[in-house]
Amino acid sequence: MNETDSLDMLDDAVAAAAFRRLVRHLQKRHDAQNIDLMGLSGFCRNCLADWIRDAGFEGDKAEARAVIHGMPFDEWKAKYQTEATPDQIARMDESLKKNGGTH
Repeated sequence: MNETDSLDMLDDAVAAAAFRRLVRHLQKRHDAQNIDLMGLSGFCRNCLADWIRDAGFEGDKAEARAVIHGMPFDEWKAKYQTEATPDQIARMDESLKKNGGTH
């Protein structure tokens, strides 16, 4: 923990509640495509699934994605994911460069 970082000083229960609220928000906002999230912020629902695994979630990639998407990823993808346009892909590529090699 970095004591000069106020985020690290945030109570774990508060941080967990905020994380759950973020995930539930994304579960309701199917119109917010992963490609658009990546293009704007450099992360998406799938990144959140990777991050919970990095943090110790014991399930596999598919199970982590189901937790974040609120359903199996293949089901979410079939229901809600649209085809990415060349512009969306270009924005995502530019955005990912700002992540400094991490996502």
